[in-house]
Amino acid sequence: MHSIAGGSPSAIRRIEYPTAVAWSESVLSYNFGDQHPMSPARLDLTARLCEALGLFSLPTVTLVEPHVATDDELATVHTREYIAAVHRVSENPDQPEPTLGLGTEDDPAFAGMHEASARLVGGSLVAAEAILDGSAVHAVNFAGGMHHAAADRGSGFCIYNDAAAAIQRLLDRGVGRVVYIDTDAHHGDGTERIFWDEPRVMTISLHESGLTLFPGTGFPTETGGADAEGTAVNVALPAGTRDAGWLRAFHAVVPQLVEAFRPEVIVSQHGCDAHHLDPLTNLQVTVDAQREVALSVSALARRFCEGRWIATGGGGYEVVQVVPRAWAHLVGIAAGHPVNLQTPTPQSWRDYVRDEYGKDAPALMGEGADLWWRSWEIGFNPNDPVDRAVMATRREVFPLHGLDPWFD
Repeated sequence: MHSIAGGSPSAIRRIEYPTAVAWSESVLSYNFGDQHPMSPARLDLTARLCEALGLFSLPTVTLVEPHVATDDELATVHTREYIAAVHRVSENPDQPEPTLGLGTEDDPAFAGMHEASARLVGGSLVAAEAILDGSAVHAVNFAGGMHHAAADRGSGFCIYNDAAAAIQRLLDRGVGRVVYIDTDAHHGDGTERIFWDEPRVMTISLHESGLTLFPGTGFPTETGGADAEGTAVNVALPAGTRDAGWLRAFHAVVPQLVEAFRPEVIVSQHGCDAHHLDPLTNLQVTVDAQREVALSVSALARRFCEGRWIATGGGGYEVVQVVPRAWAHLVGIAAGHPVNLQTPTPQSWRDYVRDEYGKDAPALMGEGADLWWRSWEIGFNPNDPVDRAVMATRREVFPLHGLDPWFD
C-alpha cells in the first residue's frame, strides 16, 4: 500500500483464480551443459519445492503439458530461415551457426536443441490457450521467459522467444492490447524488438543499465517504432540498486503506464537474477522484493484485465538459494495462495537438495527484508541515481500517453 510517506508491502487479497501451470520434466532437456549457468536444476528444484509446498495439488491449479511448438507456431515470431537453422544445428551440433547465435559461448549447440527450445514455447502457448478458452485466468510457465531470442537469432541463453509467441497468440485470437512486464536483471531486448512496431503491445523492462550489463541495450530513449512510439518502455537502473530503489522504480512507472494503456491481458517475465546472490548481475534485490513485485503484477491484472495474467520465469543463476523460492512464490501468488515469507521450506525438499546437489537449502521462504520504499509522490530526488533513472524514463514515455512525468 502507498502513502505520501512511502510504500510498504502490498496487502494480500486471496482471490482464487483457476490457474494453469505448464510443467513437465521434459523441459529439463533444455540443457546447455554441466558448466553452463542455465542449469535445468533451477527448474527441477522449483517444481519440487512447489510440490512439497502443496502448490501443485491446490484445487485452483491444473498442470498442463508443454508441447513441442510446431514450426508454424514458431514462425509467428521467428523467421523461417532462423527456424531452419535451429533444426540444422539441433541435428548436427558439431556444425554450429554462430552468426545466428547458435553454437556460441552463451548458447552452445546440443543435440535436440530445437525440440527442447520449442517445448519451452509450447509451455507458454498452452498458457495462452488456457487464458483464451477460459479454462484458466492465471497461467504460469516458469520454464519460459526466454526474452533475448530475437526474430532471426538466438542470444543470451535463449533460442526461441516463448513469451513473444504467447503474446502473438493472444493477438491472433482477438486480444486487443497486451502489456508485457519484464523484471529480469537483463533488458528484455528480444521481446521488445519483436513488437517494436506493434501498437497493440507495450513492453516494459525494468533492468540493470546496459552500461554495466548484457545486452547493452534498454535505455530510456528506446521507445518503439514510428507506428508504435511509446510502447517500448525501459527503466535502466544503476548497478547496486537494492529493494527500496527497485520497488520505487517499479511503482513509479509500471502501474501508471498499465492504467494508461488498458491491456486486456498482462504477460510478465520474472527472471530472478536481480537477486543480490546472483553470480551474473550487479543488482541487490531479495526474494522478498521479487515476491512483492509478483503480487503487484497480479493486482494490476486484477484491476485492469479481469485477472487475465500469464507469468513466465527467465534468468536466475543462483540455483538453490534464489530461483526455487522466487518461482514457488510466483506459482503460489498466481494460484491465490501466496506463501508466507516466514514459511519454513519443507524438510523433504531440503533433504533432496542436500542429497542430489550437496548444498544447504534455505530454511525459510523469505529473507526477512525490509520492503519499505519511498512512493514517487514524495518527490523526485535529483541526487539519487535511481530517481534519475526513473525520471529519464518518465520524461521519454509519459507524455506520449498523456501523463505528466513530474506528477502522475
